[in-house]
Amino acid sequence: MGKRALVTWGGWEGHQPERVAALFAGDLRAEGFEVEVTDTLACFDDAGRVKSFDLIVPVWTMSQIEKDRSQAVADAVAAGTGLAGCHGGMCDAFRTDVLWQFMTGAQWVAHPGNDGVEYKVRITDPGNPLVAGIADFMVKTEQYYLHIDPAVKVHAVTDFPVVDGPHAANGAVAMPVAFTKLWGKGRVYYNALGHQADVIDHGPPREMIRRGMLWAAR
Repeated sequence: MGKRALVTWGGWEGHQPERVAALFAGDLRAEGFEVEVTDTLACFDDAGRVKSFDLIVPVWTMSQIEKDRSQAVADAVAAGTGLAGCHGGMCDAFRTDVLWQFMTGAQWVAHPGNDGVEYKVRITDPGNPLVAGIADFMVKTEQYYLHIDPAVKVHAVTDFPVVDGPHAANGAVAMPVAFTKLWGKGRVYYNALGHQADVIDHGPPREMIRRGMLWAAR
């Protein structure tokens, strides 16, 4: 039996969640996954069924989640289901749910300069298969400032400050762009790129997230 993935999307429309979800689903199907795509968080109501997936890919921004639903996902990942996602779709999904933030490893807090900032993504872990063969690259999009779990393993960073602001008083900061962590028996992958679909539908960002999803899957 092939691997099964659940891709669920919704929340703030500015992040083009339906298009991003379709992109992820297409890449997973190309790798032989059976993919279920849904636009509701009711997919987390049946905790036993949630555990049956090999991978969960959330694409929700600035939304609310019921505690039993986030607990169902956390329990599934702890039991071995993978979790992978990008940008606000995973680490600015549910601002009031600390369990979700604990599990995913980060929470968005700012993007100084907003959209259209040009910055470099530096690969910091070139020997890791998640980024092997991918050179540093430039992007022009939101530059995410995150509050980060110190337990994560960082694979790529971006350097702040590019745009001036109160944060710049602290000097140079290497902020994770791509990282992984473990949650019980499950693997978690996150990539901060993906403000809109055209940021991650080509080149290094797409390949990084494709590898990340495959790595995270059970």
